[in-house]
Amino acid sequence: MSLGKAIKNIGIGLLILSGFQQTYAQQDPQYTQYMYNTSMINPAYTGSRGVLSVFGLYRTQWVGLDGAPKTANISVSSPIGESGLGIGASFTNDRIGAMDENTFSVDLSYAIDLNHEYKLAFGLKGTANLLNVDYTKLQIYNGTDPTVQNNIDNKFTPNIGAGLYLYSEKSYLGFSVPNFLTTDRYNDNDITTMRQKMHYYLMGGYVFEFNPSLKFKPAFLAKAIEGAPLQVDLTANFLIIDKFTLGAAYRWDASISGLVGFQINEGLFIGYTYDAETSKLARYNSGSHEIFLRFDLFNRYTRINTPRFF
Repeated sequence: MSLGKAIKNIGIGLLILSGFQQTYAQQDPQYTQYMYNTSMINPAYTGSRGVLSVFGLYRTQWVGLDGAPKTANISVSSPIGESGLGIGASFTNDRIGAMDENTFSVDLSYAIDLNHEYKLAFGLKGTANLLNVDYTKLQIYNGTDPTVQNNIDNKFTPNIGAGLYLYSEKSYLGFSVPNFLTTDRYNDNDITTMRQKMHYYLMGGYVFEFNPSLKFKPAFLAKAIEGAPLQVDLTANFLIIDKFTLGAAYRWDASISGLVGFQINEGLFIGYTYDAETSKLARYNSGSHEIFLRFDLFNRYTRINTPRFF
């Protein structure tokens, strides 16, 4: 085995073990283009676009590193007439090393008019998680360790979350906690292999319209959890003639990203992101890729003349 491959195996082993031991690391899937389907982390966003939206995303992280994370998400959301209510559902598959998680979520929101410009939405999220861990995929140093004697098969844990989302046509500010409950995903003979803690998300953005053909949106997302470093994402996107999106993002002490998007027609938007690591992990992978599709179906309650930037 080459030295480079050995280092890769050691690195991914440490990543996996850090999740399986009794730690409080960040466990939610990571997205760079979160701003196009914010309901994944904030249920109050659900229905805020005023249309029926179908969203699909696939992310492969740290390409070239064995066992690195791969995440797929599909979601559907819509307002309920003109009642102020929004409803949505999503499915996420998240894989890293020997772990495979399936998460089903249902979101419900209610928005009120603060004035002629701003709305404030309240959201609730209900989640069902199924966890699978196949320890045979790991190279176990201590085969007698009781933690790895039996695989985990569809370990079920429910959860509930909530969020607030203040928005207008040009700006937004949101705060959310997608999972309130602290859960031990697996506990056998008092050995905890994974503990899910609360994640706190604060996000915001503003759209500057330089002229009818050029808009600029800076945005941020801050994510915090007890016992883990604060994670901050800074993003800047340009929307050109309501068709092309070009931008860049910076994840503090972690990565830089290039973002592109294209509004194919009135309802269909496609986007792609490439993340380049800025940490020492950059030596062992060739970056991360993220692609998504969003399809908006306009309804009789709402007319949108130009594509929404968020």
